[in-house]
Amino acid sequence: MSTDGWKNFGEYGADIDPGNIHGKTALGRALEDALERMIIEGGIKSPASTRRGLKARMAYLTTTQGGPQALTDAGITATPKTIRAWTKGKQRPRPANLEAIDTAYWNLRAANILNNPGVFKQHLNNQGQGTRVEIHPINQHVVEEKRRRDNLRTRTLQIRYIWDEAVDAMATNDLAALEDIWDDIIAELDSDWGAYTYVRHIGLGA
Repeated sequence: MSTDGWKNFGEYGADIDPGNIHGKTALGRALEDALERMIIEGGIKSPASTRRGLKARMAYLTTTQGGPQALTDAGITATPKTIRAWTKGKQRPRPANLEAIDTAYWNLRAANILNNPGVFKQHLNNQGQGTRVEIHPINQHVVEEKRRRDNLRTRTLQIRYIWDEAVDAMATNDLAALEDIWDDIIAELDSDWGAYTYVRHIGLGA
């Protein structure tokens, strides 16, 4: 079976399934998912409703640049005295304010990471070890049976060196750069590379 790619993607029905997409698009989505995981998994684990969780959030919001504005943007109108009491654990906010504090914390954490892409790049570069890329081939059930490929399977690659450029391309939605990067990634599949120009899903082990 030829593996020279889906040169005329959709001619035999592959585009009927909207989940079958170009690798550049799937890579951008995978990067966004990995970034969201890093934001959440590296954040405060204790819920805002607990004393520990509240104090940790208030400490972050009152010692990190942009914290006061994040509280205001989330709808907090408390006085400085009240905010100090919340921070020291001497007073418990009402449920609506607890929710707003939680929102302010996550918004500020996300903004700080997004404004410092070097952190995400380091995460993906993983001290030179790179990140695992799991490539799921397109759904072929929508393709004319005689045109289906019998050699497609989920492939896993450990990818290094491209993550700085990939993060920059994701941040600017540079699809041309993402396409070039995707071509570099699937080139490691040797003669099978073309069959993975379009995919169903890409997962990053980061």
